[in-house]
Amino acid sequence: MSCKTALSIPLAVLVGAAALTGSLPAWALYKVVGPDGKVTYTDRPPPNQPAQALKADGSPVAAERLPYALQQVVNRYPVVLYTGRNCAPCDAGRQMLKARGVPFTEKTVSTAEDAKALQRAENTDGLPVLRVGAKQLLGYAHSEWVSYLDAAGYPAQSALPATYQWPAPQPLVAPAPVAGEASGANGAGARPAPQTEQGPQAPAGSNGGRGGSAPPGFRF
Repeated sequence: MSCKTALSIPLAVLVGAAALTGSLPAWALYKVVGPDGKVTYTDRPPPNQPAQALKADGSPVAAERLPYALQQVVNRYPVVLYTGRNCAPCDAGRQMLKARGVPFTEKTVSTAEDAKALQRAENTDGLPVLRVGAKQLLGYAHSEWVSYLDAAGYPAQSALPATYQWPAPQPLVAPAPVAGEASGANGAGARPAPQTEQGPQAPAGSNGGRGGSAPPGFRF
């Protein structure tokens, strides 16, 4: 099962201007430390080298709370799930991963910029997309997902601590700062709009069609 976009998305996607010195690339999902100690960032894990999964703010996905055996699997075969709003297969895939106790990073595709980035990174306009290490799985097929999670070494039953919390979903492309909202009548003491760690919330609706609940630029 998969959800499809309605529009053809160009393969190229603009990646913003060069980041400030010392800042993390906006598209980075993994941190890789080479044998020589050199640190590089990438949007997908290398197939033959351990990689540290990163949150949207650049901080590492916590793995120290995981049992040692599970932590080793996560470091070697990190799991990334790309989802969208009003996408039943995405919801089913997310539920399956959580029921099995698989730590994963979720990236949401809700804007045209997100869709372009998905096309660039995964060469598809369908959702969900699951990454198990370097393996890409398009659409939700329960038996296929189980097979690759088994092959990667993820336990068939959850081994997560009772206090474990999955990282909050994050937009695939970080939203631009809101301009002008803070300029009030007094023009002083304005505070920037707060940023939420939650991904876009799915509007109420049952059919996920092209109505007002559909994400900008595409449907499922």
